[in-house]
Amino acid sequence: MKILLSNRRVLREYGLIEKYEAGIKLLGSEAKALKEGRGSLRGGFVKVKDGTVLLVGFKLPPYSMSGDKNYDPDRSRVLLLNKREIDKLSGFLSQKGCAAFPLKAYIKNNLIKLEIGVGRYLKKYERKEVVKERQEKRDLDRSLRGKV
Repeated sequence: MKILLSNRRVLREYGLIEKYEAGIKLLGSEAKALKEGRGSLRGGFVKVKDGTVLLVGFKLPPYSMSGDKNYDPDRSRVLLLNKREIDKLSGFLSQKGCAAFPLKAYIKNNLIKLEIGVGRYLKKYERKEVVKERQEKRDLDRSLRGKV
């Protein structure tokens, strides 16, 4: 598995409830551009519209060797999920405060996959608590490692 793009910043702002692995429908030049490491998941989100899962706000600049003049880097891209997963995802998104967002894009068995996270936005005090717990765990691990 080769990671092409990642969006770790979103994990600091959202409490993760569930993850999904989805295929992404791309044009040939888009796949090549993604393999070059171009594109940005930041600002992207996932929505379900009429039973179709769309990735919106995913910016993918054109492939460097492509001469396509009518290419739209900001277009919505279709994500490929099972019907059961789509129903579960739309159930999460119908709840107040829940959102779906891309976490990382990677290659698995020569296919480009996208990891989607579903979560709810954390308040400022909740984010501070998470950072505090993480620091306490790190300090405890250091102290245990020093005694052994």
